[in-house]
Amino acid sequence: MQGFTYHRPTSVADAVVLLQSEGASGIAGGMTLLPVMKHRLATPLALVDLSGIAALGGIEVDGETLTIGAMVRHVAVADSPVVAAAIPALAALAAGIGDPAVRNRGTIGGVLANADPSADYPAAVAGLGATIVTDRREIAAEAMFTGLFATVLAPGELIVAVKFPVPLAAAYAKFRSPASRYAIVGVFVARFAAGVRVAVTGARPSVFRVPEMEAALSARFDPAALAGIAIPPDGLNGDIHAEPAFRAHLVGVMAARAVAAAGSGAA
Repeated sequence: MQGFTYHRPTSVADAVVLLQSEGASGIAGGMTLLPVMKHRLATPLALVDLSGIAALGGIEVDGETLTIGAMVRHVAVADSPVVAAAIPALAALAAGIGDPAVRNRGTIGGVLANADPSADYPAAVAGLGATIVTDRREIAAEAMFTGLFATVLAPGELIVAVKFPVPLAAAYAKFRSPASRYAIVGVFVARFAAGVRVAVTGARPSVFRVPEMEAALSARFDPAALAGIAIPPDGLNGDIHAEPAFRAHLVGVMAARAVAAAGSGAA
């Protein structure tokens, strides 16, 4: 691992200044960045540790909006009675991320900034229509992810919090890799008064929604409403875990499971 300068600011303002430095990189849980650095695939000149910034923590509900600070760890989301009461599907999603080591170190802001194609939280923010709050603007979930490990975040832009609208019902179902527990395909379904949202992770280079499923479920919120809706394999990911055609099949299976769980109140 190449040498670097280490900073641990205690305010968002100080962190933003440090992140403007040439070769600087923010570090949250470090679950992705540190292994990449060890293999010298990334060689930042400075690391800006965000763990000392109290303003990036906290979980609270204000009306029909659940706000989670960017540095809140997965285990805190999973164990939070506030999250469980407002959006139990989100708590269940966090409880299924990786293994105990990952859940105790990884953060929601770090996951969203990293934009791993198999990460779980992108499905939640897109499925719930969340808003990503940064030090300089608010970004709608649909506009956040632009491709493989790519987002609209500008250099040095810092995620501060995520705002989730509270749905009438929601659930997340994923077919996970037995080794990493990452989603080979994961589907988040959320029902609101205005309609249903369906977001898929793991199947393409970045999260996407399925309008055909959303329309069908808005008319009838039942797994049977998804019968006959097929996802074309074109453009889907293919690897040693699943070829595109299998991922296309899994989208339908996981969507049906998520609808069944949301309808039963199980998640």
